[in-house]
Amino acid sequence: MSRLIVDDVEVDVPPEYTLLQACEEAGVEIPRFCFHERLSIAGNCRMCLVEVKGGPPKPSASCAVAVKDLRPGPNGEPPVVLTKSPMVKKAREGVMEFLLINHPLDCPICDQGGECDLQDQAMAFGVDSSRYAENKRAVEDKYIGPLVRTSMNRCIHCTRCVRFTAEVAGTGDMGATGRGEDMEITTYLETAMRSELQGNIADLCPVGALLPKPYSFKARSWELVKTESFDVMDALGSAIRIDTRGREVMRILPRINEAVNEEWISDKARQIVDGLKTRRLDRPFLRENGKLREASWQAAFEAIAAKVKASQPDRIGAIAGDLCAVEEMFALRLLMQSLGAVSLDCRQDGAKLDPAFGRASYIFNPAIAGIDVADSLLIIGSNPRKEAPVLNARIRKRWLKGGFEISLIGEKADLTYEYNYLGAGPETLAGIIGHLPVKAEKPMVLIGQGALAREDGRAILALAAKAAQAIGAVKEGWNGFSVLHTAAARVGGLDLGFVPGQGGLAVGSMAKSGALDVLYLLGADEITVEPGAFVVYQGTHGDRGAARADVILPGAAYTEKSGIYVNTEGRVQLADRANFPPGDAREDWAILRALSDMLGHKLPFDSLRALRGRLFEAHPLFAKRDEIAATLPFDDAQLAATGISFASAPFVPAVADFYLTNPIARASAVMAECSAVAQGFAREAAE
Repeated sequence: MSRLIVDDVEVDVPPEYTLLQACEEAGVEIPRFCFHERLSIAGNCRMCLVEVKGGPPKPSASCAVAVKDLRPGPNGEPPVVLTKSPMVKKAREGVMEFLLINHPLDCPICDQGGECDLQDQAMAFGVDSSRYAENKRAVEDKYIGPLVRTSMNRCIHCTRCVRFTAEVAGTGDMGATGRGEDMEITTYLETAMRSELQGNIADLCPVGALLPKPYSFKARSWELVKTESFDVMDALGSAIRIDTRGREVMRILPRINEAVNEEWISDKARQIVDGLKTRRLDRPFLRENGKLREASWQAAFEAIAAKVKASQPDRIGAIAGDLCAVEEMFALRLLMQSLGAVSLDCRQDGAKLDPAFGRASYIFNPAIAGIDVADSLLIIGSNPRKEAPVLNARIRKRWLKGGFEISLIGEKADLTYEYNYLGAGPETLAGIIGHLPVKAEKPMVLIGQGALAREDGRAILALAAKAAQAIGAVKEGWNGFSVLHTAAARVGGLDLGFVPGQGGLAVGSMAKSGALDVLYLLGADEITVEPGAFVVYQGTHGDRGAARADVILPGAAYTEKSGIYVNTEGRVQLADRANFPPGDAREDWAILRALSDMLGHKLPFDSLRALRGRLFEAHPLFAKRDEIAATLPFDDAQLAATGISFASAPFVPAVADFYLTNPIARASAVMAECSAVAQGFAREAAE
């Protein structure tokens, strides 16, 4: 540790700290525009100037000077840093005046108003007038895609966006052209950005030069009610903040969560806002003479009850969708058990994961933060860039540090980092077992749903477990076996045991014609149910499940209910309600409770609190919020003993179109535009 004095406050900090970080340790606020904790140091805004006693006779940029570079006093005294001296005050005022020379000062019409670093720091560290009377510089606005709007007259060239796309996103979309006052920030040939994380540059921009395009001119920050929640667009469980005005969700922003998403979220998590209110189901429907008509809750329940009572328990099944909270899956499982039904499944894609093999067989065991300490990675049947972009950025972050060899078995794709391509399918995986060099201390094996959602998925899982054992990924003190899920509800469903019971049918069999008399779809939209069964669909959007349904029960979207979700690493997270469902739609657990009364099998709770009490009693792990329950490594020999052989077909990624993976995203016009842009890039690459 190094000792220094900041404004008469003595602090001990690591020698690699910058002066800016050291000052913050001493409780002093240092203004900055270009500096960001997760980006490289640029040192080009000069707003963070401080005075170093005994140093150069001019202010020093605190973001670019390390504590270890300071010299002690003549008698060995600790170095002294001043942040409020006349020299510093004059320097900061000069920098701010210089920055405002070309800034348009259009705060009343700028969406950044109220959240603008330039506004805040001009008030705190600037002066009340300018000596510049000449014309301001004018810069043409650029098209950089459907998610970010530009107003480049406001740009102060902090280069945060350039560094983010180059370092975090790994696409290098943004750059600078020209020099001096002709310098402009833009994309290559003014095309759309290609990253799935591009919306984060609007958060990084300290002025109003880069703004979220779909949110433009919609609301002011002080009008919004802010609710902390978690994202369900993928299985990562990124921490988000949902901003609402009245009953409407206006925008979604990231929250800092070092263990999961740091401070980034994917573009789908951020911009599916319009999909939350488009194509919504807001009243019950009944199908009569082949056509759906509006109905009352009573009539819908009576139609379901008549069919259920006329069916044998082994002819009744239920499928839970990808966006379900734990509470409604638990309620549906209790209801099905009371009816004697054993055909339950939460694995819409048919993934061959089973809680019978232990929790360690289906979670991301090293945890997401474990990527930071791993020293090798084998990816099997997955494209993390499409399946979990924020996790992919974390893999890239670790790769940039060096000493992290990455290998891939599956579809060859641009993952934003270099890797060794080993092959396309299971034969490659089987062939490398025993031949992989054991040289890493903490190796990881990441297996995706593209490898597991196949008929031979169980055999692939066993092969992956063997590969993990062969390279030392599973050992005392380290479990690097990682399953990357694509559905937010999947781990929670597996933890509940929402899988077929003895003699029950799996999802693929339930969807076949003649397999069941009654099929209950709880937000299940990613499967095609063949004609024959009486289908009850409980969900939020007029998607595939509703189109096939005989009865539609309108439920609540993830922003409209309080629900528990378990992310891919097994972390229990509670998403809070930010607004209310539209029309006659109700929370999903309440619908199931009311239906159970009509069926004569009343569920043992009348409130969400009582439901959670039952849930925690049956499954205590759900009571430990923001924790990952300890698990034992599963026995790969038990899997191998099933004797299932594998096919030679290559692995196909689980996510074909990142922007259209669930009913909310498919209802979003913004996501449709993003999908069209991405497909255009794919055609260009193919040509």
